[in-house]
Amino acid sequence: MATLLHIDSSLFPASASASRAVAETFRKAWQEQHPDGTVIHRDLAAHPVPHITADAHTAGFADPASHTPGQAAAFAERLRLIEEFEQADALLIGAPMYNFTIPSTLKAWLDNVILMGRTAGDSQSAKGTPVTVIASRGGSYAPGTPREGFEYVQTYLRAVLADGLGLDLEFIVPELTMAPHNPAMAELVPLFESSRERAHEDAAARAKELARRLAA
Repeated sequence: MATLLHIDSSLFPASASASRAVAETFRKAWQEQHPDGTVIHRDLAAHPVPHITADAHTAGFADPASHTPGQAAAFAERLRLIEEFEQADALLIGAPMYNFTIPSTLKAWLDNVILMGRTAGDSQSAKGTPVTVIASRGGSYAPGTPREGFEYVQTYLRAVLADGLGLDLEFIVPELTMAPHNPAMAELVPLFESSRERAHEDAAARAKELARRLAA
């Protein structure tokens, strides 16, 4: 049976986090199709991975036989994350927008799993693996909106996940999540509600489609 690697990075619980709530819809639909499958859940807010260090970085380009004790220890943790990433049949990533980009905890995870010559570059060891990103945001940064130029979540993740790692990328974007809480955005609440409903529907549909594809 297939293995789903589920990465959450929101600071907030599902009751207060659009990315976690939509990801949970995906995960439940996936598990309905794969009751005997495996779900590996990494909550980067509760259990952040180490930010990459000089030892972890340089060890990735050196012969393991030449590693210093510091390099060996740092790279062992990095290698565990890389192997977990490579062995997944599908990825689900919750990526809320914080200050126009992704949470630093998610960036730390990416810095660990991106290894030129293995996961990135000419080899791309996980190439073709489907990844679904729940890219939630408090406002709207869609084309044609006033803040279109401030969108650094999808643009960055497309470059890293699709171009750099060769993954089969799809975004689900619940937006205007601050509308119910910000009086200045009150008129946007219906648009928020439509976006939320569509995101949950898309998440369930994407999970079922991937489950069928991987079971074929």
